[in-house]
Amino acid sequence: MNNTDQFFNRTVIGHPAALFVLFFTEMWERFSYYGMRAILVIFLTGAILGDNPGWGWSSSSALSLLGTYAMFAYLAPLVGGWLGDKKIGYRKAVVIGALLMTIGHAAMAVETPVFLYIGISLLVVGTGFFKPNITSIISKIYEGRDDKKDGAFNIFYMGVNAGAFLGIMLCGWVGERVGWS
Repeated sequence: MNNTDQFFNRTVIGHPAALFVLFFTEMWERFSYYGMRAILVIFLTGAILGDNPGWGWSSSSALSLLGTYAMFAYLAPLVGGWLGDKKIGYRKAVVIGALLMTIGHAAMAVETPVFLYIGISLLVVGTGFFKPNITSIISKIYEGRDDKKDGAFNIFYMGVNAGAFLGIMLCGWVGERVGWS
């Protein structure tokens, strides 16, 4: 019995149940990433006073922060992937990344500039651990099962796209209708 055969003991539509855990994990990670990106500039540039106050930043300052965050969020996986591959393992890297991103979002909810920067920094580091290693777990699960691997990544990337779509659509709507706090 191949090491990866154990994953195929419980299947859903011909794929291991573990794939769907990864699907939903990635979907919510993308929801948080794109949702936060969708509302960050709106919140930062919002009027300080009013029914739904923001922080009153200039557009250039808010967009600069967003661009810097996005740049580091795409650079950090270079280090996180190496650490997951060579030092700590994929699973541990994904768990560390998820925890750091959760703490990062919680820090941003404090609504002070210091906690905003702490939160964004934790999101960057968490993304660095999370993103490259979750796809490596899928590759590991499907080792020796190349006939199923393409389908697995199709399903997984449906989760990526669903999370991005829902994050962009729902976070902005909730921020505007319900409030930022």
